[in-house]
Amino acid sequence: MKNLNEGAVAFRKKDFDKHKDLFGDLSSSQKPHTIFIGCSDSRLVPSLITSTIPGELFIIRSVANIIPPYKKGSSYPAISAAIEYAVLALGVENIIVCGHSNCGGCAALYKSEEELQHLPHTNLWLELSRPVKNKVTQMIPNATQAEREWMTEQMNIVQQISHLFTYPYILERYNNDTLKIFGWYYIIETGEIYNYDVDKGYFELING
Repeated sequence: MKNLNEGAVAFRKKDFDKHKDLFGDLSSSQKPHTIFIGCSDSRLVPSLITSTIPGELFIIRSVANIIPPYKKGSSYPAISAAIEYAVLALGVENIIVCGHSNCGGCAALYKSEEELQHLPHTNLWLELSRPVKNKVTQMIPNATQAEREWMTEQMNIVQQISHLFTYPYILERYNNDTLKIFGWYYIIETGEIYNYDVDKGYFELING
């Protein structure tokens, strides 16, 4: 905790002062252009990998970057409420669903009930992505662990995008071309990010 306290002081004395005007502008309102829905993993830092400043990204995080399908009276209102607010109240222009390599949440899809019994809430949350496991198992039944990991993490991103399209106001805006949706796959060890083209149906390395 000592390091965090020292970091807070350093921010106030150094970084804040550099961006004092920006924070002054942001003190009473925000106008982010993009929702960034990423995994809760500590190795994924949205502002770092996008080179953005405060006020640009509306960040939503969850285990395995899972998005619950649209449902009124949802059992998972926190994520749905954040998406609703960002789209309907703030009028964001883009949504990025970002997964990453070596995702513990995706790996946990293959664990047994016994292995996850000490993590009951995690196990319940992962139910939303069980179809991903089933698809991958059917598509590459004889895959190596590395191949299965790679495929599961990418297929999970695609699955969450399909969940986004169950939100009526998102589908409407996407069809009207007023809201764009992207799926990013971030490779921790190389810094590479692959974007899923919704129309083409595959991932391509972002190269400018």
